[in-house]
Amino acid sequence: MDEPAQRTVTQTIEPSLVREGAGVLLRRSFGPSRANRFDPFLLFDHFALNDPREGPLAGFPMHPHRGIETVTYMLEGTVHHADSLGNKGVIGPGDVQWMTSGRGILHEEMPDRSERGVINGFQLWVNLPAERKMSAPRYQEIVAADLPVLEEAGASIRLVAGERNGRLGPARDIAVQPLYMDVALAGEARLDIPIPRGHAALAYVFEGEGEFGIDGGGRGEDVSSVAMVIFSDGDVLRVRAKSAQGCRFMVMAGAPLNEPVVPYGPFVMNTEDEIRQTLEDLRSGTFAAP
Repeated sequence: MDEPAQRTVTQTIEPSLVREGAGVLLRRSFGPSRANRFDPFLLFDHFALNDPREGPLAGFPMHPHRGIETVTYMLEGTVHHADSLGNKGVIGPGDVQWMTSGRGILHEEMPDRSERGVINGFQLWVNLPAERKMSAPRYQEIVAADLPVLEEAGASIRLVAGERNGRLGPARDIAVQPLYMDVALAGEARLDIPIPRGHAALAYVFEGEGEFGIDGGGRGEDVSSVAMVIFSDGDVLRVRAKSAQGCRFMVMAGAPLNEPVVPYGPFVMNTEDEIRQTLEDLRSGTFAAP
């Protein structure tokens, strides 16, 4: 039997600072584009800029989405959300909201700092295949207590979606078969992460430093926080923490859809005609109709 192929680092991205919503300052590793380089993933934002000079914490007032899934994962602070279907709730520390916008939803996300004045979390956009872009919107609301925590040698893994060692993350029925997890490595611990061959694989390093994409010869690439890391194809992603401080990172992997992508703000469809129809639906008031 052939040895599993190790995934190696092909690119490291330093996030850019962008403003979205009502002026929220974010670190953005990538956003939607026709090139669709990270298929099936469209966007990754990190909202963790807590400099008091930024002034009052802004949010994301009511806005539309169509054709995508938005995944919000909070580390600290909270996000109050509401939508055009009448749903309301709070995404608290360690909670996840996996929202499928489908044919259309209007929603708002208004963050609040923690008691120590911190807001820290991520939003990932996942593409929907053409056959699901006009499906009914839905939410998967997952509280921190329902996320499996896998304790391995020197590693603590919070599993949002996908499978590891027979355990399944609570986010289910997602077309791209994603793996999404929060990994903390202590000391100089090492971790092997099996990922199906052909799936895109990325890691966002947000604490400490690690050696990523270690190959069969024991060589990888040192990556310090904060950075997005892109990997080659293969069967296994091998990571090692580089210091006593350890390393913490998000891992995301999924099956590419290999479909055309036409993004327009909060909409991602397959054709320009579909974008024009979306804008017409907004103008006519039929966009988020039941």
